[in-house]
Amino acid sequence: MAGKKRDLRRLVRGLRFRLTAVYSLFFALLLIAVAGYFRARLSTTLSDGVKDGLNDEWAAVKGGFLRIWVDPIKGTYADWYYDKDDPDETTVVLDIKKIYLIADQYGHVIPDIMAQGPSVSTGYQDIGIDKPAEIHERMERMLEFARAHPNAPITPSWDVRRNSDGKPFLIRAAMVWDQQHKEPFYVALGDSFQESDRTLRETTWRLAAAIPVAIILGSLLGWVMAGRALSPVHDVARAAQRISSSNLSLRIPSRNSGDELDYLILTFNRMIERLEASFRQMKQFSTDVSHELRTPITAIRGQIEVALFTAKTTDQYREAMFNAMQDIDRLSQIVRALLLLSQAESGQLALQRAPLDLSGVVEEVTEQFQIPAEAAGIALTAELAERCTLEGDRVQIERMITNLLSNAIKFTPAGGRVRVAVQPVEGAVELIVEDTGRGIAPEFLPHIFDRFYRVPGTGTAPAPEQGLGLGLSFVAWIAKAHHGVVNVDSAPGKGTRFRIRFPDGGATAHPPDQTPARAVS
Repeated sequence: MAGKKRDLRRLVRGLRFRLTAVYSLFFALLLIAVAGYFRARLSTTLSDGVKDGLNDEWAAVKGGFLRIWVDPIKGTYADWYYDKDDPDETTVVLDIKKIYLIADQYGHVIPDIMAQGPSVSTGYQDIGIDKPAEIHERMERMLEFARAHPNAPITPSWDVRRNSDGKPFLIRAAMVWDQQHKEPFYVALGDSFQESDRTLRETTWRLAAAIPVAIILGSLLGWVMAGRALSPVHDVARAAQRISSSNLSLRIPSRNSGDELDYLILTFNRMIERLEASFRQMKQFSTDVSHELRTPITAIRGQIEVALFTAKTTDQYREAMFNAMQDIDRLSQIVRALLLLSQAESGQLALQRAPLDLSGVVEEVTEQFQIPAEAAGIALTAELAERCTLEGDRVQIERMITNLLSNAIKFTPAGGRVRVAVQPVEGAVELIVEDTGRGIAPEFLPHIFDRFYRVPGTGTAPAPEQGLGLGLSFVAWIAKAHHGVVNVDSAPGKGTRFRIRFPDGGATAHPPDQTPARAVS
């Protein structure tokens, strides 16, 4: 029982059920609105048909079939003028006299001289003769309108009434004048509304019976269409369940329809690509860390074993301990660098941003490298524009410049040159570090910012002292953290150029050909 309740709850909360419910509700409201509009139009059409018939009868009355006389001797009476031998005129008058009433402006029914009785039909009496007060009130309104608008036709009043059998009748009432145009009179004509009412009622019942059937069929169609539309979503869900660290190469094939579901599949596949790249990077990082840590640990173990088993003199013990301390220091550097880089990439290392004069920072760092450059026989120069400002962390910017200069001096042979430049370019600040060193082959360039990556040596030239392979990883992170872009140009045997462009922090903007510069050498 509990399982069935859970299944029902899952079904009701499902997207397919909700889509079908919303579609069915909208479809039902649309059907009801269309049916209501159609019924209203039909009712208006049927009513207009009966009104047109009554208007034709009224035109016949006004055309001369009915004449009202106010005679001082005979009194007030109504008379009907038509050719009794003419079947058309006879039919028209008889139709008019089926439902009619003629009264004076005070509501009193006047005599019909032809019928030798009151001017009211039996059919009108069956639906109820208007009360004199009601007739008088209507006549007052009509007379007031006639006085205010002498040339305008008087708007008739329309009313629906039922006789003793419940059959509906439409009544048209308006004002006419007697033949001498002395007194106004109230004339009401009626016609049966039963056929129109029956047609409207039958149509209403048919619509009421058809709407539920249409809603049920529409709901079934909506359920099927929602299931087909959500089928790719289920494919994505099933694919996501099959994904693990061992099969991140799984991709969902596109439907090539160009719709939102194709966009969802494309986004999901791109997410898996990023996850695959992250897992590959983590695996490579674990391998690199294991390798880098194993080397100094093995060296430390070897030095300690030398001290324990082969050293005989104090100098031998001291030399073994000194070598072990060097390896421990290297191990400590690796751990500190990895910790700092991990904190930086995970967002735990907060930047202390402030307006920073990049030219001033580069000048200070360049001066610190002058002695190592002279010792290596390398000419180190700097071309710095006047006060190029950016929003940055001074410590991290100095670390980035130090890593770039350290690599440039390390990989440039004696007699070479290293150049540092700072200049404003198109609303940005550009830092350039270039050398005339051994360069980097094109196949190695995509990997130089990877952790622990070292470009293999070329030719028979001795390789420079090996570093940790983390310097350029710091450069890439620091540039990215400051919204900068790093570009590298290099050719084997000709040198390497690093070009880093940062957003301008509001410094004095000089055109490149008018920028005041100072040289440091």
